[in-house]
Amino acid sequence: MTHKKKWLLFAPSGLMLVGFGTCLIQWATSLQRKQVPTAEWVAAGTLALGVFNAGLCVFGRGVSEGVLYELREKGPSAVITDEIPQAQE
Repeated sequence: MTHKKKWLLFAPSGLMLVGFGTCLIQWATSLQRKQVPTAEWVAAGTLALGVFNAGLCVFGRGVSEGVLYELREKGPSAVITDEIPQAQE
């Protein structure tokens, strides 16, 4: 699989997992407010934070694949010069 395909797969998937994890965190919070047994909302919150953090990891992988794709397409010197403004003398 190419870096571009990995980037196009991981970045959106990571964003979806972050959003889903955020929704699960809200759900676990609502369980706590409804005063359900502690073990229930703690387990739900733990699952929610796991999904949220997994989404951040997957998104980070997508970002790294995007950088690798850019490096392969343009070469390292083109990426560096695009980011750093040239000093005027």
